[in-house]
Amino acid sequence: MEELGRVHQLIVPFFGHDMTFNLEVMVMTWLVIGSLLLFGFLASRKRSRLPGPLQSVGELFVVHLYGLTEDALGKEKAKTYAPLICALFMFLVLSNWFGIIPNLEEPTKDLNTPLSLGLMGFVIAHYAGIKAKGFKEYVKEYFQPIFFMMPLNVIGELAKVVSISFRLFGNIMGGSIIILVVSYLTYSIIFPPLLNAFFGLFVGTIQAFVFTMLTVVYISVQVR
Repeated sequence: MEELGRVHQLIVPFFGHDMTFNLEVMVMTWLVIGSLLLFGFLASRKRSRLPGPLQSVGELFVVHLYGLTEDALGKEKAKTYAPLICALFMFLVLSNWFGIIPNLEEPTKDLNTPLSLGLMGFVIAHYAGIKAKGFKEYVKEYFQPIFFMMPLNVIGELAKVVSISFRLFGNIMGGSIIILVVSYLTYSIIFPPLLNAFFGLFVGTIQAFVFTMLTVVYISVQVR
């Protein structure tokens, strides 16, 4: 069980303080980004009306996620935000699938990753809200329906970041703990890999989709 507490860290002195970096998460995150860039290059290298396997997979992601974004935000705003939503989902789903590959770990298993993505969605949603309504109208909404509700409205917005981040982190970390416990308690060489595949493929895909759709909904709420 010591695997759960093992963290490979890089500690860098910085003006009298120590900056700590999680090396495993950094390496896995760059592997995910590199894999997506390679996939994008290979899928778009020889585009044709009769698509090959990689182009078909790429078009499947883009068409479906673009359609969902268009349903939530409208045709015009979908042109702006759909690329972000597609990239976010593909990053999350590949990150979660990494757990089923031997010697690789999910970057989303570290709270810093989902929290950073949640904060990114929060900033983009509120930037979109200010851009769509104007700063005065945006601030005015925090005082609705009556002015002393402003603190609760602010807390409600901040709670969305915590909710969306901990949901993803909890499910991915929870799956890893269950797989590890089952591996120690059973002597089966079949059950733990099947459990790992279930949490990686099924739960990982569902959680990536939920996180992405919640980000779309938060942006939609702010711009309307």
